[in-house]
Amino acid sequence: MNEKEIRKKSKFLSLVLRHQPETIGIELDESGWVDIETLLTSMAEHGKTMSRETLELVVNTNDKQRFSLSEDGMRIRANQGHSVKIDLGYQAAIPPEILFHGTPQQFVGAIAHGGLMKMKRHHVHLHVDEKTSLNVGSRRGNPVLLKVRALEMHQAGFEFFVTPNEVWLTDHVPVVYIEFPR
Repeated sequence: MNEKEIRKKSKFLSLVLRHQPETIGIELDESGWVDIETLLTSMAEHGKTMSRETLELVVNTNDKQRFSLSEDGMRIRANQGHSVKIDLGYQAAIPPEILFHGTPQQFVGAIAHGGLMKMKRHHVHLHVDEKTSLNVGSRRGNPVLLKVRALEMHQAGFEFFVTPNEVWLTDHVPVVYIEFPR
């Protein structure tokens, strides 16, 4: 299987595990998990056949580690980025001093006015490294790298969570904690 096919399958998994499980008639549990056999059967019934081996290849080779398998290997979920209501159960954590957020240039004005907002997702996504943030920001245009004074936010009472793939989550980043490029 080539990289393009894997990426296409990963995007479909993101769709059904993060945003529209009803597309293939599945339901996520309260923590976002779904039984793998149920997922694969429902996918096949909707013309999206995938083997267990291919599913594991997609999970294990995803550059952003978007998905997790349960400890017993029977269930799968997306690590973050959901627009459907779920509780990922992540514990609050103390963030590093600085985190980064990549965004397309066209959104910088709105961010400078209202800060980083979760919009339709459950949280704002932040990263420890600049490269990942720039990659995220480049998906919809010319990327701009924003620095977030995360530890200062935490000390002011804002909650942060970290996912298994090291994406930092928070509800909102007020403008006062964002450093914009000059």
